[in-house]
Amino acid sequence: MKRIAYLITAVAFVAAMTTPVLAEKKKAKKEKNFMSLFDGTSTDQWMNARSGKFPEKGWVIEDGCLKHVAKGGGGDIITRGKYEQFDFRFEWKVAKGANSGVKYFIIRERGSLGHEYQVLDDKNHPDGAKGANRQTAAFYDVLDPAKDKPIKPVGEFNSSRILVRGDTVKHFLNGKVVLTYKLGSDELKAAIAKSKFKSLKVFGQRLAGHILLQDHGDAVWYRNIRIRDLGKK
Repeated sequence: MKRIAYLITAVAFVAAMTTPVLAEKKKAKKEKNFMSLFDGTSTDQWMNARSGKFPEKGWVIEDGCLKHVAKGGGGDIITRGKYEQFDFRFEWKVAKGANSGVKYFIIRERGSLGHEYQVLDDKNHPDGAKGANRQTAAFYDVLDPAKDKPIKPVGEFNSSRILVRGDTVKHFLNGKVVLTYKLGSDELKAAIAKSKFKSLKVFGQRLAGHILLQDHGDAVWYRNIRIRDLGKK
């Protein structure tokens, strides 16, 4: 009986140890075709949206994160590459009362205007009180995220994802789809017409553009930034 009990315990132990390993292998396989845009050590994939060079101040590498220092300057930074259909994944956290954002479909000729996945301290930043379309995971000033979005407290890392496939765009927050919209749809056009972007040409359409991390003057940390280019065969 002791031998049988020992064998059962051993099998259970091996299973417990194997489960996370298999989970990591499954995750790695799922992200097989992803390219790292920030691995915690290099800023080679990023540049100032205006100068074309990585800023000498404001943005720093800290504890494996790409951090914007509060009131540090440096301006917005964008990817060196352009992406039209993509699966963009990243982790982030903000300081209390901080504001930032991840923008996509960025064309340098028109500055830093693009579709924005809002990154915010919803409770302590003024934008949080202006409506759901100004809060975390919203299509900034255009569309609301889900009311039951799973957001973590200030100071803890959130996991986010922006998926553009065909004309469908999805915003994820901590593993959950919190916003889905169709590019060029009547619903999106109506929402844009009520937003600050109503006079902007070629907005609400899919474009080959850069992805941007916003300098809003506050402290924000980004890490594990990677992308899969769905426009490539």
